[in-house]
Amino acid sequence: MKTAEQITSFELKRKTSAERMEAIMAKAAEEGRTLDSAETEEYDGLATEVKTVDDHLKRLRDLEKAQAVAAKPVNATEVNNTQQGSEARGGVITVQRKLDKGIQFARFVGCMAMAKGSATEALNLAKQIFPNEKHLHDTISVHTRMNGEMVLRAAVSAGTTSDSAWAGPLVQYTDMVEEFIEFLRPMTIIGKFGVNGVPSLRRVPFNIRVPRQTSGGSASWVGEGAPKPVTSFAFDNVTLQWAKLAAISVITDELARFSSPSAETIIRDQLAAAIVQQSDTDFVNPGNAGTANVKPASITNGVTAISTTGTNADAVRTDVANIFQPWINANMTPSSAVWIMSATTALKLSLMRNSLGQREFPDITMMGGRFEGLPVIVSETLGLLSTGSPSSPIVILANANDIMLADDGQVTIDVSREASLQMDSAPDNPATASTVFRSLWQTNSIGIKAERYINWVKARPQAVQYLDSVNWA
Repeated sequence: MKTAEQITSFELKRKTSAERMEAIMAKAAEEGRTLDSAETEEYDGLATEVKTVDDHLKRLRDLEKAQAVAAKPVNATEVNNTQQGSEARGGVITVQRKLDKGIQFARFVGCMAMAKGSATEALNLAKQIFPNEKHLHDTISVHTRMNGEMVLRAAVSAGTTSDSAWAGPLVQYTDMVEEFIEFLRPMTIIGKFGVNGVPSLRRVPFNIRVPRQTSGGSASWVGEGAPKPVTSFAFDNVTLQWAKLAAISVITDELARFSSPSAETIIRDQLAAAIVQQSDTDFVNPGNAGTANVKPASITNGVTAISTTGTNADAVRTDVANIFQPWINANMTPSSAVWIMSATTALKLSLMRNSLGQREFPDITMMGGRFEGLPVIVSETLGLLSTGSPSSPIVILANANDIMLADDGQVTIDVSREASLQMDSAPDNPATASTVFRSLWQTNSIGIKAERYINWVKARPQAVQYLDSVNWA
């Protein structure tokens, strides 16, 4: 085998081993356990193999460079053949401009919209407007072979990404979806769990039922010859089924045609803002009792609000003691406790000073930080959810490990010019004879729909507490 062929072979071998390692760890994480002996042996063996292959690949690449330096001049035909072979194994290096998160995805949607759903025309537009975005061109090219199905999903497990005629092209679609999610998730409350020192929510798969103990038994001291008392326990089940969050944005054909490239930012921001606002609100809103088989109740729903005692630093410390009291009563350990509050509330805490001009709470800022030793997640959603005065927000204390999260981790996007929509934030369900529909085709409009599957539930009712009508000054 030539050096280039050896590199390709060993790269494929390394990829296969690395994917198997990821699968082993993913299975253990999904089942909430450590690796068993067989898995440990297999994983360690694969890790050793990957390291050995990496070392060998380094030697092969060094050899390839040395051969290139010593190579004799070749004619144009040889150059073309060599370039084609190098491209086949990903050897051509191209430098592309770094784009903001979500822009590449928005360009895909924008090109499809301007092309009226025609993937072939979208490819031509992409090459004209973004001539250097090869990844975008490849993605749309793949779409032309997908029978017009405009749904973005990850590659199925039966395929292999090295097969250019089967699952390999789907990697382009996976990359594009992840690029969109990278822009979306850090903006959400949920997306801030598990990063920057904030404890993670407990990740679980959809459609599971977890037994939960709701009361404990008791034991007693027993004298010689005396009967032993009998105790009992109470259990129920916590279930996470599929739940879907969706948003539709409508833009005019003129905006898609003539506002490029600014239209791509509008498309991106509208999709992201709609999903962010709804998921944030429903996750923490005490008034969200949920709807069976439609959406989950908020983590604060059903929790008795704790009223604040004042506005100064002494009142803050009293409020902190009060919000922890239910956890103390329930024997809960705040090992993964997290504060969730508005940036405005965090700013007020950071500005408090004692009589010597020193900060009362030195570790918190309007961007987060720590408050009384615990990490802080900030979101202005919390400034709008008071059950008391509309101008006074709530502050949440949540034990992250006691909140189970099921998240599909992908966003499905559909684009249409021919659909008819109810242009209403609360559409009729079911539609009636008086329901008004707007034709996108008739009004030269484009509808873009985003959907995401996500659900959450508290493992323990006491896992979340909150202060209401907070007006710390």
